[in-house]
Amino acid sequence: MPSADAADLTALGRRAREAARPLALASTATKDAALLAAADLLDERVADVLRANAGDVARAEAAGAPATVIDRLRLDERRVASMAAGLRDVAALADPAGQVVDGWTRPNGLRIEQVRVPLGIVGIIYENRPNVTSDAAALCVKSGNVAFLRGSSAAITSNTAIAALLREGFAKAGLPEDALVLVEDTSRESAVEFMRLRGMIDCLIPRGGRSLIEAILEHATVPYVIDGDGNCHVYVDESADLDMALSIVRNAKTSRPSVCNAAESLVVHAAVAGRALPVLAEALMADGVTLLGDDRARALVPPMGAASEDDFGREFLDLTMSVAVVDSLEDAIAWVNRYGSGHSEAIVTSSFEAAERFLREVDAAAVLVNASTRFVDGGEFGFGAEIGISTQKLHARGPMGLRELTTTKYVVRGDGQVRS
Repeated sequence: MPSADAADLTALGRRAREAARPLALASTATKDAALLAAADLLDERVADVLRANAGDVARAEAAGAPATVIDRLRLDERRVASMAAGLRDVAALADPAGQVVDGWTRPNGLRIEQVRVPLGIVGIIYENRPNVTSDAAALCVKSGNVAFLRGSSAAITSNTAIAALLREGFAKAGLPEDALVLVEDTSRESAVEFMRLRGMIDCLIPRGGRSLIEAILEHATVPYVIDGDGNCHVYVDESADLDMALSIVRNAKTSRPSVCNAAESLVVHAAVAGRALPVLAEALMADGVTLLGDDRARALVPPMGAASEDDFGREFLDLTMSVAVVDSLEDAIAWVNRYGSGHSEAIVTSSFEAAERFLREVDAAAVLVNASTRFVDGGEFGFGAEIGISTQKLHARGPMGLRELTTTKYVVRGDGQVRS
C-alpha cells in the first residue's frame, strides 16, 4: 500500500498533469501577462513575503545554521525586487515553444520541421533558496511547463507565501493556478516519493548540495538533469596581469561564497607564484578567507593551512579556498580536469595561445578567460533567470534557461505520399 505521503503527492501530480495541457496551449501573450501579474503582486505584497521569510530565518538561526545557509535563506526588499524583476525579464524574452529549429523538404515532397515543445511537468527539488520558487516558476511557465516544486523545510514558510502570490497572478491572467504546484510536505520520505513520480514528472532538476544529488542518483526513477557541485577553479597563468588576477580571484571567491559559481580553488603557475601568491593570499585572508594549500603554496605563504587530497576537490560554499602551484599550463589543465566538478573554470592570462588551449582542453560546462566564475549564471548570460546549472552532458549543459526546458518534435506535412 502506498503511504499517505505518496497518496498526497500523487494527488498533487494529477493536478499538475491536468494543468499541463492548457498551459502548453496558452499563447505567449497570456503567459507573459501571467508573469507580469505575478511580478506586480510580489512588489505590492513584499511585506507579506518578508514576514514569512523572517520566520524561516529565525528558526534557522535558533537551530545554529551556518552563516552561508542563512545568507541563502534570507530575503530583503532588494532580493524580492530582484525576484519580481526576474519575472519581468523572463516575460520579455522570446518564447521558445513553437520555434522551428530546422526544416527541409525531401525529394518525395514531404516537408519536415523540427519544432520546440514544452517538456510537460518539470519537477524542481531545492534547498534553502526561496528565490528559486519564483525563478523556476517563471522559466517553466514561459516555456509552457508546469512547475512542480518541492523546497526545503528551512524555507517552507517563504516558499508557501511566494507560491501563493504567483498562483494568484497566474490565475488573474487566465492560466491554471496549478501552473505552479508546491509540495508542502518537506519530510525526507516525501522527497524520495517525489523523485519517483513516474508519469507525473517529465524532468526532475535538483538544486542543492551533494547529499541531495546522491539521493537523486540513488532513488530517482524519473528523468533528471543534475545541477551538480561547483568546485570552480581560477588558474593564474605565467603571463597573467597580476592586478587583473587579484580582482578576478577576490570577486570569484568573496562576492558571494555560498553559491555554486563561486571559486573554490586557486591554481598558480610556478613562474609567477613567488610574486603573485603572497599578494593574492594577503588580500584573500584580509577578506576573511581561510586558505588550504599544497606544500609549494605553503612555502610561499607560511600562514596557509595544509590541504588534504579531499580539500582540492571540495565545494566549500564558504570563505575557504584550496591553493596549488603547478609548473606549466599543461599541469594546470590536468589539475582542473582532475579535481573540477565540470561546472565553471577560469584562466587569467595575457597569452592568446594559453587561453585557446585552456578553452579547448578543460572539460567543464563553462570555461572563462580573464573573467570571474561568478558570471556563469542564467541572468548574467541573458537568460532572464536559470532553472539550474547542469554539469552533465546530455540534453542540457551549463545554465539552463527557457530553451533547455523544451524538447522537440518533428512535424511532417505531405500531400498523399506513401512509402514503397
